[in-house]
Amino acid sequence: MTQDSNISLSIIVKNEAKNLPDCLKSIQNFVHEIILIDTGSTDNTKDIAKNFGAKVYDYSWQDDFAEARNYGLKFVNTEWVLVLDADEVLSPSIIPYIQEVIKKEDTLVVNLIREEIGALSSPFSQLSRLFRRHPDIKFSRPYHALIDDAVLALQKKETYWKIIDLPDVAIQHYGYQPEIIASQNKTQRALKAMESYLSKNPHDAYVCSKLGALYIDMGNVKKGLKLLKTGLKSNLGDTPTLFELHYHLANAFVEEKQWETAVKHYQKSIELPILGKLKLGAYLNFGSLCYQRKDYDNALKLYQACVAIEPNFALAYYNLGLTYRAMGRNFKAIEAYQNAIKLNSDYPWSYQNLGVLLLKQGEMEDSVKAFQEAYNLHKIQNPMIAKQLQQELVNMGINLID
Repeated sequence: MTQDSNISLSIIVKNEAKNLPDCLKSIQNFVHEIILIDTGSTDNTKDIAKNFGAKVYDYSWQDDFAEARNYGLKFVNTEWVLVLDADEVLSPSIIPYIQEVIKKEDTLVVNLIREEIGALSSPFSQLSRLFRRHPDIKFSRPYHALIDDAVLALQKKETYWKIIDLPDVAIQHYGYQPEIIASQNKTQRALKAMESYLSKNPHDAYVCSKLGALYIDMGNVKKGLKLLKTGLKSNLGDTPTLFELHYHLANAFVEEKQWETAVKHYQKSIELPILGKLKLGAYLNFGSLCYQRKDYDNALKLYQACVAIEPNFALAYYNLGLTYRAMGRNFKAIEAYQNAIKLNSDYPWSYQNLGVLLLKQGEMEDSVKAFQEAYNLHKIQNPMIAKQLQQELVNMGINLID
């Protein structure tokens, strides 16, 4: 930890011995102090934290992330607070930008872009995770704990404060990978906390957005739709929340096969003035809807918009490959699949579709190589699909190495 930094890391944990070292390594030469609130670890989480020089405090968990985060703020001794979770790491490339922006005397909050590792369709989010220590800034909301409510209230009283958006990725988040969500029972924890908050705040646009989306993910589309509509009618949401409401409503109407209504909500979400990275999911899912309806021209435009916003978005290139192939533009499809593979070499369908197109072009050797890669990955990820691919190729006279 540096002695000249004016930033403290505040973090709450429970049984995070696996994730915590990477998190703390990412900030150890940047922050002045680490304030770690432990909510009942039974592994060696606290020992790891102390080895990094953290100040460790015990806290009795109350099913409320906001209360736990506010408890941590009591021990902060610096002017600025950086908030991370144990499954997040700070990108070293963002540190100079942070150091520059917090020098400005009127900066109150720095919004940071977080990359959601393992989240296919919405790879980025924006969070108010870096802020000036101020007695009026507290966290609210029990699950998705935010300082936003307090910051808006403070800006009304002290109008000179500014909120700064950093456009580059600041945080990598690994907690949305399916195996992590399952192992930590995140869905049920989120459900319990948000339903409790909703019972006391039935028209809160933000919780309507988050809980409505969670209901849809859990398969309860009708319940999710009702809640999202309630949030949209409340007129109390800020622009990012309004985006989330339209985006999740569009996804829900796709599930309900109400295509035209879904299109309207995708269009409204994309038109909202927020960072392009945050709209990638809307562009991608809207493109997929157009593709499914054989509207290839619009699908192509939407996927091209994705790669213009984020040139390293592998899934957008894969979907471009599908679209070009459907349009009969095989050379462009091959190029798109090759770009997808460069960015994500673990997705078997990119190799498999590339193999099909190369075979059509008569490039037998490269085609077999692509099929072999697809087969190897399918064997690990889904053995049944691997067997099906192997049999289909044997029927065509192509033998893979098992």
